[in-house]
Amino acid sequence: MKKRIQKLPDSELDVMIALWNGHQEMTRSEIEEFMNQKKKLAPTTILTLLSRLEKKNFVSVKKEGKANLYSALVTQEEYQQQEGKHVLEKLYDNSLKNFVATLYQGKQIDQNDIEELESFLQELK
Repeated sequence: MKKRIQKLPDSELDVMIALWNGHQEMTRSEIEEFMNQKKKLAPTTILTLLSRLEKKNFVSVKKEGKANLYSALVTQEEYQQQEGKHVLEKLYDNSLKNFVATLYQGKQIDQNDIEELESFLQELK
C-alpha cells in the first residue's frame, strides 16, 4: 500500500515548488532566490520551512562544506496525484464529471480546454 502524502500548507508547498523547479540539490539561498520572485521571505523563515519539510520527510538535507543541500523526497507528480485524488473525493464525491461541470459553470474552462479534454479522453480509450 502506498504511503499517504500529507497536504502541505501553502508556504511549505511554495518551498517544494522551488525544489521541483530547480535542480536536484539546492542551497537555502537558491531556494530563497526562486521564492523571492513571487513573495519575499526572510532567510530564517525559509530555514524554518525547510526544517518542517525535513521532519515531514518531504526533503532531505546533506551537509557539503558550510552549506546545506536540500533535495525533494516527494516528487511533484506524487504530490499532485495525492492532492488531486483527495480534492476529487472530498469536494466532488469522487466524480470527475462534477469537477469539470463546476469548472465550466465557473467559466474556468473555455472551448479550447473542452477540445483538449475530449482529445485526452479519446487517447484513454
